[in-house]
Amino acid sequence: MSPLPRRNPRALAVVLAAQLSASAAWAQQTPPATESPPASEDTPALSPEEMEEIEKALGTDTSTRARPSGDTSPASPTATNDSGVTPLKLPNAISGGTNFLNLSFILDMALAAFSNKEPLQGGAHDPTKNGFNLQQLELSIGSVVDPYFRFDSNLVFSQFGVEIEEAYVTTLDLPANLQVRAGQFLTRFGRINATHPHAWDFVDQPFIMSRYFGAEGNRGLGVEGSWLTPLPWYVEVIGSATDATGEATARSFFGAAAERVLSPLDFQLTGAVKQFFPLSDDLSLLWGLSAATGPNATGYRNHTSIYGTDVYLKFRPITSQSSQQLVLQAEVLYRRRQVPEDVLSDWGGYAQTVWRFSNRWATGLRYEFGSAAKTLEGRVANDPLDPEWISDRQRITASVTFWPTEFSRLRLQAATDRVGWRESPDYSAFLALEVVTGAHGAHAF
Repeated sequence: MSPLPRRNPRALAVVLAAQLSASAAWAQQTPPATESPPASEDTPALSPEEMEEIEKALGTDTSTRARPSGDTSPASPTATNDSGVTPLKLPNAISGGTNFLNLSFILDMALAAFSNKEPLQGGAHDPTKNGFNLQQLELSIGSVVDPYFRFDSNLVFSQFGVEIEEAYVTTLDLPANLQVRAGQFLTRFGRINATHPHAWDFVDQPFIMSRYFGAEGNRGLGVEGSWLTPLPWYVEVIGSATDATGEATARSFFGAAAERVLSPLDFQLTGAVKQFFPLSDDLSLLWGLSAATGPNATGYRNHTSIYGTDVYLKFRPITSQSSQQLVLQAEVLYRRRQVPEDVLSDWGGYAQTVWRFSNRWATGLRYEFGSAAKTLEGRVANDPLDPEWISDRQRITASVTFWPTEFSRLRLQAATDRVGWRESPDYSAFLALEVVTGAHGAHAF
């Protein structure tokens, strides 16, 4: 028998690739056989040297395959381009090769009834009048931009206009567990400030948040950095610098005053430490410490400082077939403000519990407290921000929530508001509807 002729590795590679493609197509259409067919005796065996040459040829064909004119993208994240330089690998945040915008619309509206003609509702998304209230229509947009940044924004539509609530970019691939975001964002002070109404357990926000930060919650244009420490338990350290202006977003600082930035001391600086403890398979604890400081509008170089602590305790029996969960959440805040010839201080907070006793039903209870501002001598102060706030205020709220599906929510809520400077308590009742359409991302823990 004459020896087999020398095979061309590139031709063999093309033939083998065609056979593999045909075999794959046939496998998708034909049920697999119970036994493998025997090898044909006429098929010559390939030597190790020939197999090595075929593999090299296949690799060359894959990396040097011609591409359409103007296409500068690599054939794969690890393939070399025409200049011989290996392009950067895409981070884990990008998968699939094609990125689309994640869009969602969230509608919140409520039917409200108040016993007082002038309700003390401070939040911009709170129901504020008898009858129907459009709390917000939020358009959420998010997408990975490139291997380095992700973009997120929240646009809020109301009956009177459109507002850019948040619009920021977040880094994706920094070393040492670091992350930076820049743009307009809600600061991560405490627990509830960084969330949106569709993540709240009650129809309105705690009044301490609007009293200290403003109707929209503390946010601004700026930059934020965070670091996930290598400690044995979860510890995240956060710091940000944002504009100190905005009546609805920086009320305790420059607020509505038209002040200019003359030095780094004219920014609001916010810091926070978040710690997570898995106490058991069913019980987990999140504890945070926060601080914010910045200039206020009462005088040259007068500053305001706000300190807070928050606790989030969640019990969910995952070890049994149950949809029940119990959540306890609380925040306490203390504020200290420099004013001409004095220093004012006050404090307040809230504590709430929500028990989801079935897959579709939950009930909640919330208590809120706020003190009057006092001087260094302990007297009730003439507060330039809240001159009518001359006594303590307490509010108790109860709610029942029903979820027809995960994309809709109905809430019935009632509250009694004990306002120290009013002769009788205020009462309120809400029937709220929320619907979500589009991409529905998971809420933060």
